[in-house]
Amino acid sequence: MFDFSKKQNQYITIVFLAIIWGSSFILMKKGLVTGGGSFSPTEITYYRIFLVFIILLPFSIKGAKSISIKKWVILVLSGIIGSAIPYFLFIKAQTKIDSSLSGILNSLTPLFTLGFGFFIFKEKFKLKAVLGILIGLLGASGLIFFSSQGQNFSSFSIYAALPIIGSACYALNLNLIKIYLGEINSLKITAWSFLFIGPIAGFLLFNNTDFVSNLINHEKGWESFIYINILGLVGTALAVWVFNLLIKHTSSLFASSVTYLIPIVAIIWGIADGESFDLNKILFTLIILCSVYLTNHKT
Repeated sequence: MFDFSKKQNQYITIVFLAIIWGSSFILMKKGLVTGGGSFSPTEITYYRIFLVFIILLPFSIKGAKSISIKKWVILVLSGIIGSAIPYFLFIKAQTKIDSSLSGILNSLTPLFTLGFGFFIFKEKFKLKAVLGILIGLLGASGLIFFSSQGQNFSSFSIYAALPIIGSACYALNLNLIKIYLGEINSLKITAWSFLFIGPIAGFLLFNNTDFVSNLINHEKGWESFIYINILGLVGTALAVWVFNLLIKHTSSLFASSVTYLIPIVAIIWGIADGESFDLNKILFTLIILCSVYLTNHKT
């Protein structure tokens, strides 16, 4: 049994999660037609949701009847806002932008979490946190601008905005869970939130897309299928379970430190796959990570 009480094991877990989540962006790319794969963004989104629903179904059965209608409404919203919408936005973005850029912009989630907490849920904040948000948005703007060199900026910026919107969805979902579902186990929240969107995604996948045809007939169908299965099995189901264990044995603040490592892993995979990453991008990535540090730490 892995002993989470040992500090070294906690850090090993952080690195493990960063590798998993940081690798998810290259896995999306490899599954896409535009990245040399065989599936569309819609097909991958539907399959990922359906797969996680099937995997977590055993965890969703026990205790489901005890949940009130009000909490079921929040759980449904959590599934849509926290999974379905951002899953699609991130993978749609990667039809036009690098996987490394998508991974970096994902690190804006803590900034949006704090922003929604203040503007919508009226939580208290410190001036340092506001400064962190402003710096983060500056870093994201600079990163998008320098990443668009040689391309049509208006078209590029639209796709680059999709991961930012996706990060905002993740952040809004975190606030919903914190305020309305705080007494429910995190794994249960994930499993129950997929109870609604999972069957719908499965129906649409097999009835409204060419998923099966692409899997069987495309020359890279089965190879792409392996990539998106790793994305769903390891990048979502396993990672959520491990992350919940880490929070349980440490703290949400310590667990959130994985935010700083995910972009690094995404960048390494991007460079290995031939994506460019120059000094300007490094500078604005560091600005974003510094802004996350300002908003996350009390001292």
